[in-house]
Amino acid sequence: MKQPRFIISGGGTGGHIYPAIAIANELKARFPEAEFLFVGASDKMEMQKVPQAGYKIVGLWIAGLQRKLTLQNAMFPFKLISSLWKSRKIVRKFNPDVVIGTGGFASGPLLQAANSLNIPTLIQEQNSFPGITNKLLSKKANSICVAYENLERFFPKNKIVLTGNPIRQDLLNVDSKREEGISYFKLDTNKQTLLILGGSLGARRVNQLIAKEIDFLMKSGVQVFWQCGKFYFEEYKGFNENENVQVVAFIDKMDLIYAASDIVISRAGASSVSELCLVGKPTIFIPSPNVAEDHQTKNAKAIVDKNAAILLKEDDLECQFEEVFSNLISNKNKQLDLSNNIKKLAKPNATKNIVEEIIKLIDKK
Repeated sequence: MKQPRFIISGGGTGGHIYPAIAIANELKARFPEAEFLFVGASDKMEMQKVPQAGYKIVGLWIAGLQRKLTLQNAMFPFKLISSLWKSRKIVRKFNPDVVIGTGGFASGPLLQAANSLNIPTLIQEQNSFPGITNKLLSKKANSICVAYENLERFFPKNKIVLTGNPIRQDLLNVDSKREEGISYFKLDTNKQTLLILGGSLGARRVNQLIAKEIDFLMKSGVQVFWQCGKFYFEEYKGFNENENVQVVAFIDKMDLIYAASDIVISRAGASSVSELCLVGKPTIFIPSPNVAEDHQTKNAKAIVDKNAAILLKEDDLECQFEEVFSNLISNKNKQLDLSNNIKKLAKPNATKNIVEEIIKLIDKK
């Protein structure tokens, strides 16, 4: 078999980029000589993250529609036409066997171009409530890999494959890394560790909550490891003066911090939810209400409905946070129940299963 060629597109946030990289890494393990090209939005974080992972990327001049009248919206038709034209050129020149989209603005024009040139396409939808781009692309896509059940109301049923979301492979056995994690992050073995995750860009409302509640958390006897995001680090780094608080912009060893943690407070982006199912820690989700179709609340609810996590809406933080947190930190049985239940929802073979679907498309071709 000749070595296959793949174009992969996903970006805007870590939730679209890391699954794309995980799929590429798994394909590379199967086909060491394969050729890869990533396509992203030229001003988004994928332009840094993808080359760091060792892959080549080209950028499109594309952005999403804002929800209000802005100059950006006025520019949207021009950006879309430019991106569609450039995407066709990229696809023709690279001549891939399969084009894979993991979401984000750039995947729209790219997969559209591939579809119009009769190149097999696969969509990987991370959320329990798909965005508009993937809904439109699904009509022509050959295969749609999803992480949640009951997506037939959005996608053609005969194309859906329930695979789960691609996960970093180093998260598969975090239980065995606890000692290493505690020592790497210089944590106190006598205290429970609370991990705060705001997503790859940070979360203003979660940061405000932790800043306001830090004295309460210290009285609860926990130590806090707080990923506040690069936009907020200057504002919150002063909390590092407290010996039981570590504030960082970004976490380089996610496997080790998960291993060392006892309780997690997190946004409910699709990748975070899938990772937390795998690492199995008691979790309080605080979904971002500022995302398309409120999909983070829907992601969290899919877990909470199976008694596998706690959901706190931003509007309820003021009046409910302290009570909810106290009940969890003082109740070992509740922690154990949540931990066991969330682990049952993990799909550790997701990346391999997605790659199997990609290989089927090559074989058909």
